Amino acid sequence: MSTAPLDRAAEPHPSPGAGIAFMCAGVFCIAINDALAKWLGAIYPVPEVAFFRMLFALPMIVGAALVFGAPGALMTRRPLMHLGRGLLATVAVLTFFYGLTLLPLAEVTAIVLTAPLFVTVLAVPLLGERPGRAQWLATAAGFGGMLLIVRPGAAAFTLAAIAPLVTALTYGLLMLTARRLGRRETIWATMVWATAVPLAGTATLLPWFWRAPALAHLPLFVASGFFGGLAMTLITQGFRVGIASVVAPFDYTALIWATIIGWLIWGEIPAPLSIAGGLIIAGCGIYLAYRQARSSARRRAGGPVPPRGD
Repeated sequence: MSTAPLDRAAEPHPSPGAGIAFMCAGVFCIAINDALAKWLGAIYPVPEVAFFRMLFALPMIVGAALVFGAPGALMTRRPLMHLGRGLLATVAVLTFFYGLTLLPLAEVTAIVLTAPLFVTVLAVPLLGERPGRAQWLATAAGFGGMLLIVRPGAAAFTLAAIAPLVTALTYGLLMLTARRLGRRETIWATMVWATAVPLAGTATLLPWFWRAPALAHLPLFVASGFFGGLAMTLITQGFRVGIASVVAPFDYTALIWATIIGWLIWGEIPAPLSIAGGLIIAGCGIYLAYRQARSSARRRAGGPVPPRGD
């Protein structure tokens, strides 16, 4: 899954159409990557699947940074903070891939898309923000949609459901810490660290989880890294050339692709309650993304922040 860049200025002459196209293409690549991870995770240990995903994605991300980024795009003044974010990313990818091996693709995707809801909650103690009443209502409704999917007390509420919830929480923390990095840190450096640290972290686990890949499966490992790296590059370009408030909601097209791919490959048909929960999460997430984009634009312009309850 993706974590949309926050508080990043668009290009001087934004192109909404191009931004949407890049975003939709990137989300489609993420869906392909997730399907590959789910398929490989049924055969190989999750840390090994995550390791190869990062191994083959990192060169593509570095290459994209060198091509599209400004000179020094990979330099950073806050390596320790990037290291901490990388550890969060390690937890996120491991719990996400684990959840994929136990739950339908669309359900895992919908649960992970609750990350913006965690951002609203965590921004209060961590950043001192004060969400308005409408934002709190949207957050509560979004969590209600999540409960429709995991259904506490039902057989579905197991460790399998908890894993993607942990993923959503860590993604939310990644979004918040992206704000704390500041505008001097490039998105390219952020992406590289968020890939390199999980690569090193999962590599340390391989002695306990290693299973020699079959030759026929190597192209799938390579494809997972390729689509993962391509997705991050396309989504980043979408935010660079587009308008955040227009581009961000298209992250939720992941639900469409996850449902289609899950049905075509594994015959997964989401339950009616899961469909309703996914739609609620998407609607609330889109609203919160819109509110965040408006607040960021006003801060950059030096305008007033919306009053509480707006």
